[in-house]
Amino acid sequence: MIQPLHMGALHPFEQVLVFLLAFGPFAALAIVVYVVRKRDAAGEEEDDESGSASTDPDRDLT
Repeated sequence: MIQPLHMGALHPFEQVLVFLLAFGPFAALAIVVYVVRKRDAAGEEEDDESGSASTDPDRDLT
């Protein structure tokens, strides 16, 4: 006997679960990137205000 490969339409909570599983990791990554960039920018502004020169030779001076 052959089983059907499609079991019918998803219930609303199943649709939400599939959506969260599909796009949740990307949303979490976007939030992490935003927070880290914001923290780095605040750290650079703090360094600029203190007037201390960085001793890191690999630092981008643009």
